Parts: sequence; structure tokens; C-alpha cells
Amino acid sequence: MAGDGEFKRDKRYITTRITADGRDGFPVEPGRYRLVIARACPWANRAAIVRRLMGLEDVISMGVAGPLHDERSWSFHLDPGGKDPVLGIERLQEAFFAREPGYPLGITVPALVEVSTGRVVTNDFEQITLDLGHEWAAHQRDGAPELYPRARRDEIDDVADKVFEDVNDGVYKCGFASSQEAYGRAYQRLWDRLDWLEERLTSRRYLVGDTITEADVRLFPTLVRFDAVYHGHFKCNRQKLTELPALWAYARDLFQTPGFGDTIDFDQIKAHYYVVHHTINPTGIVPEGPDTSGWLTPHGRDALGGRPFGEGTPPGPPPRSERVPSPARE
Repeated sequence: MAGDGEFKRDKRYITTRITADGRDGFPVEPGRYRLVIARACPWANRAAIVRRLMGLEDVISMGVAGPLHDERSWSFHLDPGGKDPVLGIERLQEAFFAREPGYPLGITVPALVEVSTGRVVTNDFEQITLDLGHEWAAHQRDGAPELYPRARRDEIDDVADKVFEDVNDGVYKCGFASSQEAYGRAYQRLWDRLDWLEERLTSRRYLVGDTITEADVRLFPTLVRFDAVYHGHFKCNRQKLTELPALWAYARDLFQTPGFGDTIDFDQIKAHYYVVHHTINPTGIVPEGPDTSGWLTPHGRDALGGRPFGEGTPPGPPPRSERVPSPARE
């Protein structure tokens, strides 16, 4: 937290990479690593989406921490016996300590963990998705899409940087601001950027080009959590997502695209934010709403054209063990 009450994210991560040539000592190898996520976390959501789109479910196993954690880190409290069934640990902290005893920085998801040693390899969430898309190419499914095409990387990076600063992290800058002035600045930047996105998406189906790219993967996790959490809990309440025609339709379009909505568990999302953030919600009461069945309503975005997977194809259904509840039940 800055002296003026502005929330400052600690972006010091373990930047070791898993690469095809193994230059950091961790080569791409099926079965060697386990991706640890939490359904609640938007940063981890990105990795879960890309893993699905690339068809890497049988190549990189996935552990799912529960929505609750304390100062010691994310825990596997939803797994039988309260332990990850592959890594055999109760808390993600154990994998970080196996890498560096007393690890002093944030213990965050997503994290890639080497199964044989139990050591975390990296928690650099931005690089993880890029590497899943490229370094693991030899093991991706037939028809895996190109999320970071070389010809559009500059534009993707520009849009993604704006989205990160003002929207992905912007909602946190609103929610965790400790002064009215800092909150006001973050709120203005958030809504200026959402208005920019609303205008951009009125005439185009996706953020960059006519296919889904890394930019869409990065925006979606914030949008899907907006009405359930950020609008009220983080005081981002000028409008609801459902009141922004282009963004709401765009978000539903992605939600109904295989690989996106099938990674979302609204109950776990709400449980995390409303229970864990004691300073914002000291009672720990989790709201019943909002109704999420609207995520499955027609979006009409097909009229804008575009090819969601480019020359590729949709991924198949998620493994049975990774399926999440459908919002239709609500």
C-alpha cells in the first residue's frame, strides 16, 4: 500500500520458465508438472483457460486449491483429507518452501509445481499462459488456437497492458484503496477504460483481430467476476456489467465458448472474496445473488463475424474431475 492510500500490487514472482529447450533447467515434459490454481482467483483463471484451449489436460495435471486461505497461503481444504491428491500437501506454501525455505514473497496461484520434488517452478502468471501457448506446442491438441500470433503481438500487448493497469488490477485498486482520494482515482481510471472497451467491442467481436487472443483471455476473468464481486464488494458500482450492452454480450460470448465458462465456479468466487477479505467484509456473509443464469442467454455476437479459434477448433469437454457447476441451476 502506497503512502497516499493507493493499492500497489507486489509483482515479484518466481520467473523460472518451463521451456521446450529447458534453458532454465525445467524442460517441457508431459506429467512432470502440476498446475495449481484456485477457481476463485482471476489470475489463475487465465492459466486454466489456456490449458483447456491448448488441450493440455492429459499433459499437465491440475490441482485446485479451495476458495479460502489465511496468511499461510491457499489450502487444499476441498480435497479428501485436506491434501492435494498428487502433491500430498495441505497448503501451497509447502511447495514454495520446498523451492526456498522461508520463501518471503507472496505465495500465489497459478503456480507450476514439479511433481517429483514438490518444488514450485514458477508463479509468474503472465508468462505461464504465454508459455502454455508456445513452449508446449509439441504436446497441444490438434486444432489448438494461436492466442499470441506474431503479427498482432504489439497490439495484443498494448491492449492487455491497458486492461491490466486499469481493469484487472484496477478493481483491486478500488477495493483495497485506503483513502478516498486513491479510491476516486482508481474508480475514474477503471470506468474510463471500461467505457473505452465498450466502444471498442461495439463493432468488433474480439479485442484484437477476428479471433480469440491472449488479450481476451486476460480480460474475461475480471468481467466474469464483476457483478458477483467487484461491483459491490470492491465498490466499482457506477454500473453493472449487465448494464453495458457490448461488454455484457462479449462476456457472454466468451463464457459460452468452450474453455472459458467451463472454468468458472461462481460459488467459489464469492466465497473467496467475501470470506477472506475481512477488512472489507468483516461479517464474512456471502451474498446470495446475483442470478447467474443470464450468462447462458443468447448474445448475438456472431453477427459481428469472427472465428473464435481461427484455423483451429474448439476444445472437447473438460475431464469429469474438473467440471464445474452450471449457472443454469441458479
